[in-house]
Amino acid sequence: MTNLQQTIEAAWNDRSLLSQAATTEAIQHVIEELDKGRLRVAQPAADQEGGWLVNDWVKKAVILYFPIQQMETLSLPPFEYRDKMRLKTDYAGQGVRVVPPATARYGAYLAPGVILMPSYVNIGAWVGEGTMVDTWATVGSCAQIGAGVHLSGGVGIGGVLEPVQAAPVIVEDGAFVGSRSILVEGCFVGKEAVIGAGVTITGSTRIIDVTGAEPKEYRGHVPARSVVIPGSLPKQFPAGEYHVPCALIIGQRKPSTDLKTSLNDALREHNVAV
Repeated sequence: MTNLQQTIEAAWNDRSLLSQAATTEAIQHVIEELDKGRLRVAQPAADQEGGWLVNDWVKKAVILYFPIQQMETLSLPPFEYRDKMRLKTDYAGQGVRVVPPATARYGAYLAPGVILMPSYVNIGAWVGEGTMVDTWATVGSCAQIGAGVHLSGGVGIGGVLEPVQAAPVIVEDGAFVGSRSILVEGCFVGKEAVIGAGVTITGSTRIIDVTGAEPKEYRGHVPARSVVIPGSLPKQFPAGEYHVPCALIIGQRKPSTDLKTSLNDALREHNVAV
């Protein structure tokens, strides 16, 4: 693996190396390893700040894969496409259910038990065992989605390729992401968190825990088991005071309930409709 990383780093610094067979073979090998789940753009690591390690060099390989690929026409009559990227194949062998016209690119890993409703998963993404990617949801490049996650209809999980040192969007095991929510710019959603419908979280979004006597603020980070809804904050501009989006933690998921029930209970308790 060290030699592989060195080859990728050398090509990143000197693009003329992309014309060499050894370089293209190394890049293709990284993408194959990503596709099979033997390599990840980011992985849990207890000794790292935030509990995750981002493998910058793997991201670089994904970016370098584009210029070495040739455009080709893909035909599925009556549909026709033209692209550089292959699509995943052998879903039966991988134990994955894919409902037409769901699409996953080669280089994205889908664990056994994943269900893709008509949706899209981009290269470099990792989707854990038993996760549901619901209708018109998208999982962007290099996003890391844990096991047993539910991405509801229309959820947008952003891709993060550059800058290469930036963390991808991470949604940990057991989380529930409500319909039409948007998670982008390397934001982090902890285990078993519940994100209400229509919540937008970026890496810099203010996420305010309002469950205590005093507010507690996070930036782009949703703690484990939190129940989150959309909110807004006043901000002064030259033209006057206006409200800007934020997210509010209004409760915790209860052990006695499942994800959807937990969200509903929290909303009823605080008389909030989402």
